[in-house]
Amino acid sequence: MALDAEIRAALMAGLSPERLDVVNESALHAGHSGDDGSGESHWRVVIAASSLEGQSRIAKHRAVHAALGPAIIGRIHALAISFD
Repeated sequence: MALDAEIRAALMAGLSPERLDVVNESALHAGHSGDDGSGESHWRVVIAASSLEGQSRIAKHRAVHAALGPAIIGRIHALAISFD
């Protein structure tokens, strides 16, 4: 399974978002630090989930990281997260 599908599946299962956009931005960072050549190193997630409402920004980030788990997080160099 491609990493974008893994990210999507993990966040859907862990946070049940009403909106979820998973964008691979690796091509924008080709040749930069952290580019491992896989084409799957830099990601942007836009998420809206009622399960995150009322939480601080840091708590929301922690929840996203927890939902992704160490196996997925360990394969990502950069993860930008926006809350909608």
